[in-house]
Amino acid sequence: MLLDQPVRDIRFAAPWRSGDELAHIEQVLEIGPLFGAGPFNERCSAWLRSYSGVPAALTTPSGTHALELAALVLGLEPGDEVIMPSFTFVSTANAVALRGAVPVFVDIRSDTLNIDETRVEEAITARTRAIVPVHYGGVSAEMDGILQIARASEIAVIEDAAHAIGCSYRGRVLGTLGELGCLSFDGQKNVTCGEGGALLVRDEALADRALNIQSKGTNRSQFLRGEVDRYEWIELGSSFMPSELTAALLAAQLECVTEVNSRRRHLWELYHRDLEEMERTGRLKLPTVPDGCEHNGHLFYVLLEDPTRRARCLQRLRARGIEAQSHFVPLHSSPAGRRLGRVTGSMAWTDTVAERLIRLPIHPGLSDQDVSYVIEALQDALCG
Repeated sequence: MLLDQPVRDIRFAAPWRSGDELAHIEQVLEIGPLFGAGPFNERCSAWLRSYSGVPAALTTPSGTHALELAALVLGLEPGDEVIMPSFTFVSTANAVALRGAVPVFVDIRSDTLNIDETRVEEAITARTRAIVPVHYGGVSAEMDGILQIARASEIAVIEDAAHAIGCSYRGRVLGTLGELGCLSFDGQKNVTCGEGGALLVRDEALADRALNIQSKGTNRSQFLRGEVDRYEWIELGSSFMPSELTAALLAAQLECVTEVNSRRRHLWELYHRDLEEMERTGRLKLPTVPDGCEHNGHLFYVLLEDPTRRARCLQRLRARGIEAQSHFVPLHSSPAGRRLGRVTGSMAWTDTVAERLIRLPIHPGLSDQDVSYVIEALQDALCG
C-alpha cells in the first residue's frame, strides 16, 4: 500500500544534463566573447536551422522575447487584432498588447486543449492580422484547418511552439508551418538554458527584418556578411539576443534533445497506460494525441470529472511529496485580459478545463517506479 511507503521527493520538473554544459561555459569564460554575437549563438542557430529547415532561426533571451520579436517582425500596430486561445501563458497575449494590438480570445477543443479551429473564422474581422495557435503540451493544433483559414483571409500565422521542441504535425516540424514560430527554453522545458527562446522564420521575406530587429534595429547582420560598409539604425528594434553564456548552455542541451524527448515520451506512455482504468471508470480524462501528431512528452495532465476535488487532490499529492500543479488561469477572465482583449463566442471549454486540470511530474530524472508512486498517490487521492 502507498501509505506504508516512505514519502518521496518527486519534483514537478528538473533539467536534464548532457554533461557538456560546464565545459561550454568554461570555454566562453576563457576565450569569449560574453556578448551575444558569438560562436555558441551561431551554433544554436545552425542547429535550429538544420532541425527545422527554415532559412532563419534566431536565438532569443526567452520564449517571451521570441513572441515579442515576432510581433515586431509582423509590424503589429495599435488597433490590429490577433486571434489566440485564452488557455495559454500571458506572454502570448502580452506580445500583442505591447504593440497596441488586441488579443482576440477563442475557445479550445475538448480533446487536445488547443485552439478550436472551427471557431477561428468567426473571430476574423477587417482588423485581423494574425492567428496564434498554441501547441499545448507539444501536441499540435489542427494546423491544416488554421492555415487554410489564414491563407483565405490573407493573414499571418505565428505558432506558439513553446512546448514543442522535437514535435511535428503530419511530418512537419512545429514552428515551421506558419510564417513565424516561437520556441521556449525556460527551466521547465524539455531543453533548457534557464531562460531562452528562439524565433523560427519560414518566410524568407521576413528573415532580414527579423535579424535587424534582433540587432536593436540595425542592419548589423548585413554588415557582418560584408553587404554594407557600416551598420546603422534603420528601424525599431531591441536587444533580442541571449548572451554567449546562455547560448553555451543551450547548445549542450539542444544536442541531446532526441534522448530527452524519448525518455519523456516513455514516462508519458507509462502514465497514460496505467491511468486508463481511472478514465474508464469516469474519475478523470487523459490527454489525447490525434493521428499525425508526434509529441515530446512535455507535460502529462489529467482532467478531473469533479472540479471541486482538485484542491484536495493537490493537497494530498503534496502530502506524499509529489509536486503536482494546476495550469493556466484563462486570459479572457483575467483583469488585463478583460481590459486589453476581447472574446468571440462561448469560452465554456476553456473555463471548465482551467478548473479541472492537474499536471503530474514528468522529467527525465524520474524513474519508472517514481511514476508508479505518483499514480498510486493519485488513485488514493481521488478514492478517499
